[in-house]
Amino acid sequence: MSMFGVDASEVTRNVQLLRRTELSTTETRESFARAAWSGIAEPGDAVAGALVRTLGAPLALTVVVERWPVDRVLATLDERGAPMAEKDVADALARWFPRLNSKSVVGALRQGVRLGARLLLPGDHLWPNGVDDLGHHAPIALWVRGTDDALRSIANSISLVGARAATGYGEHVTMEAAAGLVDRGFAIVSGAAYGIDGMAHRSALASSGQTIAFLAGGVDRFYPSGHDSLLSRMVDSGAVITELPPGAQPTKWRFLQRNRLIAAASQATIVLEAGWRSGSLNTAAHAAALGRPLGAVPGPVTSPASAGCHRLIREFDAVCVTSAEEMAELAPAGRDRARTEGDQAGTGGSNDAAAPDRIRVLDALSRRSPRSIEDIAARSGLSLAATQAQLGLLGMEDAVVERERGWVRVS
Repeated sequence: MSMFGVDASEVTRNVQLLRRTELSTTETRESFARAAWSGIAEPGDAVAGALVRTLGAPLALTVVVERWPVDRVLATLDERGAPMAEKDVADALARWFPRLNSKSVVGALRQGVRLGARLLLPGDHLWPNGVDDLGHHAPIALWVRGTDDALRSIANSISLVGARAATGYGEHVTMEAAAGLVDRGFAIVSGAAYGIDGMAHRSALASSGQTIAFLAGGVDRFYPSGHDSLLSRMVDSGAVITELPPGAQPTKWRFLQRNRLIAAASQATIVLEAGWRSGSLNTAAHAAALGRPLGAVPGPVTSPASAGCHRLIREFDAVCVTSAEEMAELAPAGRDRARTEGDQAGTGGSNDAAAPDRIRVLDALSRRSPRSIEDIAARSGLSLAATQAQLGLLGMEDAVVERERGWVRVS
């Protein structure tokens, strides 16, 4: 790291604080180099991704620091069996050289430490593995503020996205969808924008669920400013994630690139309300390109705010979804759960009158928020006596458990 003209002892200390662990010299160099690359290359830069994957982050950083000529870079890549077009390398070096600033890297590390942020690298146990499907467009590193539980929950998440200029209809559907998915054990991923995104995050928090926002700027640059309070709450009980270092400003390009992370990190993407040219269609396109399940909520045919959803259903084979249950079934975990519940419901045969009541009570329960018998009865449409009977039977099967504040679903 001395080649970068920085205080190695300070960098080592800050990197270890950001990584939340003791690191060897090699691991420290890797972490520092990836932190530096997060500010040198724009999100989704495929040439940077290929260079880091082929040479390793420290040597790739050396290429920029020592201003290797194009011929030397090409020769090194050829030696390692990863040839690249001369023009691509030349253009990339021209982009990167002006951004080489040791003070910016050290400043980002310091700011990250002050914020209590962490630096995640590919292969870390809290790294969202879905983003690796982006190949050379995958993030080189991720800056994070939030809880370990929220980061772990990304593995079982669904992204809810849509228009900033949401209607009352769109916000209501989003509120119900997020709460219903949280009840089914899913985390909610979105982009913290006004409208649909913000409602998805708020509903998940209100339902005591996990929610994660991918940002288009640094973790110290909450955007939009009107969501500063919301994002602060997410830092405390959810997570905010970005591939840009502290201090980086959100830009239109970065918003578009951020969308690929929303689509890649989650098991499925649902567009709840979107105009014909809504930016959320960009997220949908990334999901489709990655082979992720894609759903869209229909709206009034007279509403321009739903034209994008109807376009996705008609032209891009998005699945028409109208409830949290249908959204959950798009995700692999949701399909498996629905299949299991369907098998359980059918074990009693067509004459088993208890099966419908069982399903209704299970549907009325949450895996996270304890609910009273009265609440469960109201949600299921059953009498108190019938609800109590079903809870008793389900309790004997260990499908539900009674806690101090009410009943929760186990399986």
